[in-house]
Amino acid sequence: ADSPTLSAAATRQGVILGTAAYMSPEQARGKLVDKRADIWAFGCVLYEMLTGEKAFSGGDVTDTLAAVLRSEPEYDSLPANLHWRVKEVLERCLEKKAQDRYSGISDARVDIQKVLRDPHGVFAKPGETGESPRKHRTILPWVAVTAILCLIIAGVAIWYLKPAPSPEPKRVMRFTYELPESQRLTENISLAVSPDGSQFIYSTPDGFYLRPVDALEARPITGTDQTSRGPVFSPDGRWIAYWSSNDRKLKKIVVSGGVPVVLCDTGPLVAGLSWSSDNTIAYSDVMSGGVKRVSADGGTPELIIEADLSKLETDGVPVLPRMLSDGKTLLFTKAFSVRNAADRQIAILSLESGERKVLGGGSNAIYLSSGHLVYLQVNDDITSVVAVPFDPNTMEVLGGPVPLLEGINAVALSDSGTLVYVPETAVSSLPKRTLMWVDREGNETPINAPSNLYGQPDISPDGTKVALAATIEENRDIWIWDLVRENLMRLTFDEAIDAQPLWSPDGKRIFFLSFRNGLAGIYSKAANGTGEVEKHCSVTDLNLFPWSWSADGKTLVITEMSFDATKLDIGTLSMEDDGERKLLLKEEYLEAHPQVSPDGRWIAYWSTETGQYGIFVRPFPEVNHGKWQVSTVPGESPRWSLDGREIFYISQAGDAVMAVSVETEPTFSAGKPRELFRGTFVAGYQETPPYDIHPDGKRFLMIKPPQLQGGESAEPRPRKINIVLNWDEEVRQRVPKE
Repeated sequence: ADSPTLSAAATRQGVILGTAAYMSPEQARGKLVDKRADIWAFGCVLYEMLTGEKAFSGGDVTDTLAAVLRSEPEYDSLPANLHWRVKEVLERCLEKKAQDRYSGISDARVDIQKVLRDPHGVFAKPGETGESPRKHRTILPWVAVTAILCLIIAGVAIWYLKPAPSPEPKRVMRFTYELPESQRLTENISLAVSPDGSQFIYSTPDGFYLRPVDALEARPITGTDQTSRGPVFSPDGRWIAYWSSNDRKLKKIVVSGGVPVVLCDTGPLVAGLSWSSDNTIAYSDVMSGGVKRVSADGGTPELIIEADLSKLETDGVPVLPRMLSDGKTLLFTKAFSVRNAADRQIAILSLESGERKVLGGGSNAIYLSSGHLVYLQVNDDITSVVAVPFDPNTMEVLGGPVPLLEGINAVALSDSGTLVYVPETAVSSLPKRTLMWVDREGNETPINAPSNLYGQPDISPDGTKVALAATIEENRDIWIWDLVRENLMRLTFDEAIDAQPLWSPDGKRIFFLSFRNGLAGIYSKAANGTGEVEKHCSVTDLNLFPWSWSADGKTLVITEMSFDATKLDIGTLSMEDDGERKLLLKEEYLEAHPQVSPDGRWIAYWSTETGQYGIFVRPFPEVNHGKWQVSTVPGESPRWSLDGREIFYISQAGDAVMAVSVETEPTFSAGKPRELFRGTFVAGYQETPPYDIHPDGKRFLMIKPPQLQGGESAEPRPRKINIVLNWDEEVRQRVPKE
């Protein structure tokens, strides 16, 4: 208790922390420590138990640490009749050099067990006989010591055999960086994130800027200019490599800026760089042969993948290489068209065996340590980030792609899971989405509403109005389109994000999700725009999404999602005076998008129970009295027909609406899902639900994505960059592996 202790700082290299008498020499010097420091401490404790004295001591901390570094224990103080092997255990534990100690405490346990199995005992000398009363009195105190040794062994065994605790999931954190007024992004935006996720780079007409995640402002990387393209960090984050289109050279520069170092000459077009742990840089020299590799110290490039531009349309050209951490496997993109970004495939190559595989459609693939392949897909000129489980050993994709982000202008992702991206929605000149009626045969009729960034439509009970979440003037609010009068009315005006609108059963109020006051809660406002916004519920650690109503209108069925995206469950919120919130359905997998049937007896929802998105039905509110899966292909956002005889859902890809006939008497049963119609519609996790059904049951309200036109816009370019820390945790939850 009197031993001097240092505890003013956290445990890290260069900081001395602990009780001085039990510190290992490397710990006393402030060096990096490992389990061998604990083996040293074990030796100190064992010595003290056998002798009654500390192995190393001094008048103060300085003297004690000096003894640890320079002195040896007084082994003569050990009992004279102590088994020789116990002394050897102590000597092995108290070696000054960590590499000379036991490599693991289990080795010490084995040696102590040998002592305990010795028929001569822990203290009796080999060959000694006779048991006088005096000897009994001499040995008895050491019996207790023997018992203590046994307890130590048992404790060590329990400690090392106990199951390791499950690591706490990292919290997913999102924030936005807005460029100063004096800056703007280049037309073709370049982004890069350091391997540890602590800093990122973006391109401006003045060159690259570097922004540490924990800093308020970015600083220029002097030595780069508007011709600098495609930056990539070195594995230690101290350098960046990039391509200069001005002099057609591959270069590197320290992140603090300075004079660039030329690595090699290139052709007129380089598409993608990757800096590997073996200190080589892979890049796609599009016009000069394919994918090459050069030392990060400079030299002659080596050809990895040969390409033939004359066979562009049939074989494709390898671009955007990305080396896996093993340094032996290369991901790349096969481009079959110079301009069409949708016409691309992801491929993989083993540099050892030469085996090559095409993994699917997409581009810009990166492998995360979570066991997922993350890449871009382009549909109707809308770029989305998708993920799929992947085994790098077999080079096999283990499922279908799951959309995670939609409308991406530029994106970068680190191996540590930090995501940095610029959304297309940040460009005010982009053509906006349009509203469309689609009948059961797939015939489309435009709704005469102005184009905007619409999402999450909900039709009023009388079918005369549509509530929408819309991003207009860079703010997400609730808007109402009057289908009869054909006018658009803004319902909410708060600077916080308002989304997920849901009409009350009587059509008088609209409930919605809002991030007001730093909490994600459920609010409502009169649908005619009068009165104040009313708060119904919010909690500190959950996002609450309003989704459906019980038949009597007294209970709101909600989705509950944790901020770190590790939990997604279904609950209820009472509209009575008590306002009680209850958990309705909580499983080990994810479940969401609850929809109560018109008669109030059933609830449809999607779940990841099968390893992919599936539509299930349970009784309501007694959800544990049965369960039926009604989908055969991945889908989301179930909706009931007005008569309760059909369930609709949208395919996970968002390009088809499915229908399933159901019977509820005498028990629930479902028919075979069928494709009702197919088209190009807005879908994806961030826009659910992406459609609604008119009360007449004959029309579906769908949202059509924008059709981009060629040519550069005269409108301002994006000014905001989104950063997501620990995004890999979100990928784990939203794209579960089998």
